[in-house]
Amino acid sequence: MDKSWKSRILAHLLLEPSLSTVSSVPTVGLSCSGRFQCGSSSQCINSIYLCDGKLHCKNGEDELGCVRLSGRSSVLQVQIQGKWRTVCSEDWNNRLGRAACKQLGYSRLHQCFIHFSSVSFDLWFLFHHSKTQCSSGLVTTLKCLDCSLRPQYRTRIVGGNITKQGQFPWQVSLHFRNEHLCGGSIISPYWVITAAHCVYGFVNSSMWAVYVGLTEQPLHGAQALAVEKIVYHNRYRQKGLDYDIALMKLAKQLEPICLPSHGEEFKEGTLCWISGWGATEEDGDTSVVLRSAVVPLISNQNCNKPEVYKGLISSWMICAGYLEGGIDSCQGDSGGPLACEDSSVWKLVGATSWGIGCAHINKPGVYTRITLALSWIHKQMEVSVHI
Repeated sequence: MDKSWKSRILAHLLLEPSLSTVSSVPTVGLSCSGRFQCGSSSQCINSIYLCDGKLHCKNGEDELGCVRLSGRSSVLQVQIQGKWRTVCSEDWNNRLGRAACKQLGYSRLHQCFIHFSSVSFDLWFLFHHSKTQCSSGLVTTLKCLDCSLRPQYRTRIVGGNITKQGQFPWQVSLHFRNEHLCGGSIISPYWVITAAHCVYGFVNSSMWAVYVGLTEQPLHGAQALAVEKIVYHNRYRQKGLDYDIALMKLAKQLEPICLPSHGEEFKEGTLCWISGWGATEEDGDTSVVLRSAVVPLISNQNCNKPEVYKGLISSWMICAGYLEGGIDSCQGDSGGPLACEDSSVWKLVGATSWGIGCAHINKPGVYTRITLALSWIHKQMEVSVHI
């Protein structure tokens, strides 16, 4: 079963009445620090097992009420008995919408839409009742965040030209011990996404500062934002290439870029933007100014060809760039955005991860594929639900 974009929601709000729900009652003397406590027993399990489609708690509490947003329209889906079921509009209200958004890590509901489904009704389920179809044919889509707005720029930047003020409001500069080390992207009012290899071994948040709205370094009195928390993917290994993703939590609200939805695909050849303060040539110094370029997405099949990366590209990765070379991300751009526009909405498709050299022939940039990291992202961002 696909493990993308799943989180948890209050079971008593969203599950069918025929399913038993078990409240989580603390067991005296039991400490599950950093892990999930099964409410029906003294069992503690690793949080990575939540919503993975397998029962690890005796009564299945680890699989109750998992939610995700699916496809370009962000259709709300709930996992019931190991199957993903789309939420119909009947009995739906904004109170449930706020609960769903909080389980995905957002503090509030921005908009809730009701859409007509052209799919055969037997694929859609209303989990408030024991039905196998939506009587109205209407399904629920959610927008938890007002994101990805920016001025329109018609010029295509080629070769890493200077970026205009406000062109990428979600771009941040991550400073470690007062020096630019990596880039990042704002994905919610309080969270920044970057690469795990940027923070691995350096998770002391007091050593980091985040700068927003910069187009030029050094900073010249720009305000530093404090970092409250740093977390990288628990499966990341320093000598590996997969799971190269990390989050920083900030104390101040910022302007984010949208995350894609579960199952959302971005076709090969789609033109997307990369940006950062990285080196403008291999082994060179980092750039004084924020630079950006347009690069096409490359399929994993083509990126894994013998003359390119020889099978190194996993499902957790996405390639972007030109096989003829000349345009690429480089050292100092790590963690920064690969952003693609979809119907005037900007979405974070990748986070700059690795490559062989910079702008070499047949060696495009490799980025962490955000759609595969959604489950982990929302699990870290999850907000306590009080409705």
